[in-house]
Amino acid sequence: MQFKSFKSDAKQLAAIGLALLLAGTAGSAFAFKGEQYSKEAKISLAQARAIALKAQAGKIVDEELEKEGGGSGLRYSFDIRDGKATKEVGVDAVTGKVLEDSREGPHPD
Repeated sequence: MQFKSFKSDAKQLAAIGLALLLAGTAGSAFAFKGEQYSKEAKISLAQARAIALKAQAGKIVDEELEKEGGGSGLRYSFDIRDGKATKEVGVDAVTGKVLEDSREGPHPD
């Protein structure tokens, strides 16, 4: 019977834990489109999510921060699915005002 040292196992577990942490961080860093505009926003992503979900109940399936006409010119755009229907909700990133709440077409952005 062979026994590995506890130090060896601890190092392996630490390496696995670090790899999982980095993988999770990398995945979330690329999940949010338009992050380069976040310094211009007065409303945080979390606040904008809450505003969008108050306007349209469901599950957020896509989100981005984009420069677009209307309002301040900077908006969070959320695709929110409720059952089979998907709605697009736009929230002004400066004022927090809902700029759009419409059904997503067959060819989303």
